Amino acid sequence: MARDERGVTPQSEDFSSWYNELVTKAQLADRGPAKGTMVIRPYGYRMWELLQAALDQRIKDTGHDNAYFPLLIPESYLKREAEHVEGFSPELAVVTHAGGKELEEPLIVRPTSETVIGEMMAKWISSYRDLPLLLNQWANVVRWELRPRLFLRTTEFLWQEGHTAHADEADAMHETLQMLDVYAEIARDWAAIPVVPGEKTAGERFAGAVRTFTIEGMMRDGKALQSGTSHYMGTNFARAFGIQYLDAGGRQELCHTTSWGLSTRMIGGVIMAHGDDKGLVLPPRLAPYQVVIVPIGRGDAAEAVAAAVRDLAGRFKAAGIRAHVDDRPQVSPGYKFNEWELRGVPIRLEIGPRDLTNGTALLARRLGDAGKTAISLEGAPETVNRELADFQAFLLRRATEFRDSRTAGADSWPEFTAAVEVGWASALHCGQPACEDEIKAETAATARCIPNDGPAERGTCVRCNAPSAYGKRVLFGRSY
Repeated sequence: MARDERGVTPQSEDFSSWYNELVTKAQLADRGPAKGTMVIRPYGYRMWELLQAALDQRIKDTGHDNAYFPLLIPESYLKREAEHVEGFSPELAVVTHAGGKELEEPLIVRPTSETVIGEMMAKWISSYRDLPLLLNQWANVVRWELRPRLFLRTTEFLWQEGHTAHADEADAMHETLQMLDVYAEIARDWAAIPVVPGEKTAGERFAGAVRTFTIEGMMRDGKALQSGTSHYMGTNFARAFGIQYLDAGGRQELCHTTSWGLSTRMIGGVIMAHGDDKGLVLPPRLAPYQVVIVPIGRGDAAEAVAAAVRDLAGRFKAAGIRAHVDDRPQVSPGYKFNEWELRGVPIRLEIGPRDLTNGTALLARRLGDAGKTAISLEGAPETVNRELADFQAFLLRRATEFRDSRTAGADSWPEFTAAVEVGWASALHCGQPACEDEIKAETAATARCIPNDGPAERGTCVRCNAPSAYGKRVLFGRSY
């Protein structure tokens, strides 16, 4: 298929190429100079800032305080929790020399911060009155990535990581599930991705955790994207780092800890959950520009149009709408229309001399077959706000219908293999990691989660016919 330099490979032809081309052509990100690293360009970083602001507010609303911990972690810290270091060792970047000398102890470039935060929690907690301790940090982390893909898997990425300490399991589990709900809300209400919250199987559990929970989103190729995780650590890290407290009776007790994180991977999720062959399709709440205004016309009328456009942009700003005026003289209106379609702007307005005379502007939506609609200039902010709300709701509805159409119950192995070819299979499973490994080897599908709201059901494993383990079905799918 012929494409100009702004076009992208159709999804149906090669979804991976479509994604890689779109990330760079829409000016979201570029590859960094070191292998696997990513440069987030202003357009992509603005999406992250909008997501970050919404999530940060909810983190604070649930009683957490932001802090910051070191990027460099002594190697001995990671070794204190054996399962944790074993799980991360293939991904670690290690500093052995600094200041022209070999270090006495190697330093690990932060892959996650359970260990260094655990060390500080042990210093800060002494009594039950110090609990719960609710911390969060916004930071970068480094995990050596052999198969990098911008936003989805990069050696360095941005995220928030929450770390909390509690007096008992019940309080820690409430925290774990509360933050999972926060993630699901952000994904649904801001990214318009209808994620499925659920628990990971033992074979997919975070290294060092007692229980791991996830939100899983379906992309437009039917694959799953793990979009945020929340972990109940039990007393594993408390025991390793001496995080303990005196209870009301004067007894020394170990704290129960949690950790939870959401990263720039969510931006990749937005791209893949909504984009089409024309480019990005951005949910209005995460769109750097919610509306682009393109002035039309030259000569004597151009100044009057420009003045009207400036006035309208000011009224949009006052109404809380992120508007951008594309008045570049060196490119045609048609070029601008195609470019902003590629970059996913939800609404485009065109204003020319005839529109100005009529007191109207032409409104074009990023999706839909309605064509262009004439709207009143006077009432444009109110009209555009309604359109943006409708578009946000439409994207969530469309993504939900797509997910449901690609999720099938599977009671036999042929049904299972057919389901994971195009989407997700909902099946009973024995819970044995060896069985999960066999499923992955044969189909490339993994256990995504045990849905929190799944109905109770028992039977035999879809693969090995052993008794099912979880009292409900498990979602399986191929993933990123």
